[in-house]
Amino acid sequence: MINKIINLIYHEGFMKYLKNTSWLLAEKLLRLFASIIVGVWMARYLGPEKFGLLNYAQSFVWLFATISTLGLDGIIIRDLVNDESKRDVLLGTAFILKFIGACFVFIILAAAVNFTTNDEYTNKLIFLIASTIFFHSFNVIDYYFQSKVLNKYVAYSNIISLLIANLIKITLIIKEAPLVSFVYLLIFESFLLSISFTYLYSYNHLSLKKWNFDFKVAKQLLTDSWPLIISSIIIMIYMRIDQVMIKEMLDNNAVGQYAAAVRLSEAWYFIPMVISSSLFPAIINAKKKCITLYYTRLQVLFDFLTLLAIAIAIPVSFLSNYLINFLYGANYNQTGSVLIIHIWAGLFVSLGVARGKWILNENLQIYTFVFLSAGLMSNIVLNYFLIQSIGIVGAAYATLFSQAIGVFITPVFIQKTRPSFFMMLKSLTLFSTVETFLNYRNKKKFYI
Repeated sequence: MINKIINLIYHEGFMKYLKNTSWLLAEKLLRLFASIIVGVWMARYLGPEKFGLLNYAQSFVWLFATISTLGLDGIIIRDLVNDESKRDVLLGTAFILKFIGACFVFIILAAAVNFTTNDEYTNKLIFLIASTIFFHSFNVIDYYFQSKVLNKYVAYSNIISLLIANLIKITLIIKEAPLVSFVYLLIFESFLLSISFTYLYSYNHLSLKKWNFDFKVAKQLLTDSWPLIISSIIIMIYMRIDQVMIKEMLDNNAVGQYAAAVRLSEAWYFIPMVISSSLFPAIINAKKKCITLYYTRLQVLFDFLTLLAIAIAIPVSFLSNYLINFLYGANYNQTGSVLIIHIWAGLFVSLGVARGKWILNENLQIYTFVFLSAGLMSNIVLNYFLIQSIGIVGAAYATLFSQAIGVFITPVFIQKTRPSFFMMLKSLTLFSTVETFLNYRNKKKFYI
């Protein structure tokens, strides 16, 4: 297996993509470091009650915030690559659409909070956090840089805003600032990122003044993106509904205990995404040459991401309580039990990332709705019953089981997606990994 992975790494397509993604990977690693150091420090300072309230408010907003993105990310990048002459009309139209989407989210939130048990202060935090969505309209500049394979500019903007925001966050902790100050910091960070995007856009001799809105272009963009809008909404509900349900069924303290575990458990999720994206060109090229080579490379991807997830999950499971006590302190006395279970959801997340590349290459994206819907419905139902019976540990089990259902179980019932099930099964049983290892030992060479 080692030789297989080395061969993929030295593939021309992989190396070309790696150069483009290295900046974003560096930014993700810096964000991970900041999350562990400053984020944990903030959680200790706020305590489970206030930290839970902050995470609940963020989760509630992001249940609806995905609507404002309108699934335009990939569509705009695709159209910019195909015809850069339409840059100003595409970016201008996307900006207006996203801004209108942000307004629509505010209207939905105003109605949704009436169906909660929130007090006035909680609703204030929700609407303050929701105001950051308007600044996200400037993310269309990010789409332009991605289309030009200039991810370093995106990384520059993210790193600058990340460093400044974390310095302010440290100051707020030292000054013992109230919870609402950290919410205002979220707004400032979004504002700072939008300013940074705007500056770097101008630095490349481009101007926002040339942007313009075109109704026909808007109609075409929405026509192309509506399946992605629905998928994004399902994914966001899938990711955030557990914390909202915990707050409604238990309390803010429980949300804080649970959120602390989730932040650690999900901190490494960007790694399988970067790996799969980097290896994807080699997989695409393999399909053009030989179907056997294509599925061999796919199996290597499944195997590698499976081993990665297991290598992370096992030590975290054994060290969970010690890790939580060291990082968060004695106040987070329920968090370790959640982390032991939730960390294993990463195994199915990794398999889902690998399967997503296969689905994209096979043009079977329509079945993504089925997988996501199955995972979402099972997640809601399991959360409802398990939170009532065993508290936040039940929410962790709900996440693990629903991931398994959506990623691993559901594809077996659809004939066209069944090959992905067998690839995942092979990785989970580690048969192909052991076989590869034996081949490597016996032959010393294993070319793909």
